[in-house]
Amino acid sequence: MTESVTRTAFEGEAAGGDGTDATPPPSGRRGVPGRRGRRTALIAAALVVVAAVAVAGALGLGGDGTKDGSAAPPRVGSTVPVTRTTLTERTMVDGQLGYGNEIPLPVKATGTVTWLPEEGATVKRGGTLLRVDDRPVVLLYGTLPMYRDLGLPTGTPQGTEQNPGNIGRNTGQGAQDSAGQGGGKGNPATSTTPPRAPGGAGTTGTLATTLRGMDVLQFESNLAALGYSGFTVDEKFNDFTARAVKRWQKSLGLPQTGKVDVADVVYSAGPVRIGHAGVRLGSAAGGNALTYTGSSRKVVVNASAAEDSWAVRGNTVTIALPDGTSVKGEIASVGKNATTPEGGGGEGGSGAPATVPVTITIKDQKAVGRLESAPVSVEYVGRERRDVLTVPVAALVALAEGGHGLETSDGRFVSVKTGLFADGRVEVSGSAVREGMKVRIPE
Repeated sequence: MTESVTRTAFEGEAAGGDGTDATPPPSGRRGVPGRRGRRTALIAAALVVVAAVAVAGALGLGGDGTKDGSAAPPRVGSTVPVTRTTLTERTMVDGQLGYGNEIPLPVKATGTVTWLPEEGATVKRGGTLLRVDDRPVVLLYGTLPMYRDLGLPTGTPQGTEQNPGNIGRNTGQGAQDSAGQGGGKGNPATSTTPPRAPGGAGTTGTLATTLRGMDVLQFESNLAALGYSGFTVDEKFNDFTARAVKRWQKSLGLPQTGKVDVADVVYSAGPVRIGHAGVRLGSAAGGNALTYTGSSRKVVVNASAAEDSWAVRGNTVTIALPDGTSVKGEIASVGKNATTPEGGGGEGGSGAPATVPVTITIKDQKAVGRLESAPVSVEYVGRERRDVLTVPVAALVALAEGGHGLETSDGRFVSVKTGLFADGRVEVSGSAVREGMKVRIPE
């Protein structure tokens, strides 16, 4: 207990003061018997201030003397050197480990729900999210939502939208020579096709205009990632794409139409973790059928809106887990709207302050172990002072005339100005302070 008080006694104290033992007493000051009496008064004043400021240390002001992993604090009466180093102020805040807030899946299928996944299940690319009228709704990766059917124009004979002489080359390796190079060398017929709006129909002679768009590119990228080939990944949905779609539909147990309905696919940025179901088996499907989160664990901190300067996207923090281990995290997003907890008084009130949500991602998911939800502590770096002179907090003494000082190894007292308190040390400066100078830990 004595050790803890000694290390934190002066944290948070104001800087200032001037005094050396060569300075005569102020005018009008009576009853000070010289050097011995002056030193006794200084020590007495120091003890009084140590006792008083220990209360402030107990309230958590200043740095944590255990963070730097150094040895035990210096013993009373020993001497320590003034060292030049970097002081870093670290602060702990509470956070919640989990998968983030659940959001609804944009399910467009209509009909009766005939199958639902288990809550907490992870669905990856090509996996089934649910079944409606016994037809699977499949997850694919992308940022563009599914907003239209994808397929060849209605009534167009398959195989006529490309130069028939190149069809044999457009399977496997030959696909990129023709199917994805419409209008290129060896495919003059396609190059003469007049432009039209995406999704429309129209032919030039016996050739059909293909469906084009970024949604086609996104879908074909997923089809290729699932192992289907024979087409070129580009912005054109042509006969070769339709053939690959048929093979994909066959693997899903669907009618092999070569056309992708808008209700067949749901896009997300990556794998999803299934949340709670908003419907039951036998109910009508809808936009509230399922909720989901990302599949990676993260931490959410409700940071004080008045003290969120540390919350900058890309900043690194340390997350302390319940088992005593820690893992690095990176700030991914910071909310822009502050909210006051229910019953909080907000600004000018007596309740809890307004907060903003700070989301922290964890790259090393294995380091979290099997935990899926738990309260955690998040440590962030606040102020930092580089290349400054420091001493252990326990080396500070309170001067009778005010402010702080240090006792040198030969018994002199020099005044100092204090700066940042962190890691059991304090920044000191003054004309009489230099690196390597020996100072005494007061009794």
